[in-house]
Amino acid sequence: MRDLIWTNRALKRLDDIADFIARDNPHRAQTFVIELRNKLEVLKNQSLGRSGRVFGTKELVLHPNYLAVYRIKGDQVQVLTILHTAQNK
Repeated sequence: MRDLIWTNRALKRLDDIADFIARDNPHRAQTFVIELRNKLEVLKNQSLGRSGRVFGTKELVLHPNYLAVYRIKGDQVQVLTILHTAQNK
C-alpha cells in the first residue's frame, strides 16, 4: 500500500473549494471535501484515471466538476492539485 501525500497546493485548493461551497451551504462544504478525500484514498492501492496533461502525472475525475492531478513516486501517491474541470491548468 502506498502513502497518500497532499502537497500544500492541493490542500489550498481543497480549502478554496470548501470556502466557495460554504458561502451557500457550510455543511455541504464539509461533506463534499470528505467525499473528495475519500475518493483519493483508493489510489493507495491502485492507480486510476487517465494520463495527465503534464508528463509523469495522472488525472482522476473526483466529481463532474473536479479532478485530481497526482503522480506516483516510489511508494507515495502525491496529490499535486485539485482542478475545476473548466480550468485549463
